[in-house]
Amino acid sequence: MDFPKTDIQFAEWCKALAHPARISIIKTLMNRRECICGELVLDLPLSQSTVSQHLKALKESGLIQGEVEGTKSKYCINKKNMKLFMKMMGTFQESMNQGCN
Repeated sequence: MDFPKTDIQFAEWCKALAHPARISIIKTLMNRRECICGELVLDLPLSQSTVSQHLKALKESGLIQGEVEGTKSKYCINKKNMKLFMKMMGTFQESMNQGCN
């Protein structure tokens, strides 16, 4: 049995968010619209290299996007994918609520 593509994508995004540092990064990016990696390091109790690893995982998942400007990497939320993730989350929650009744 093949799983629906939407279920596979939803699971991949959930996996990408399955670390408290990544949740903090997403929250920060939502509040700031964009952020330079060095600024995120100041907000988190993690080293620069660890923050970069978490940013890489979020970028590879498609939940954030980034670009290099000189020696700095600037990141922001991928609005299209985040909206789709939130829609999938709502659908998932509704199905769970129906199953629990």
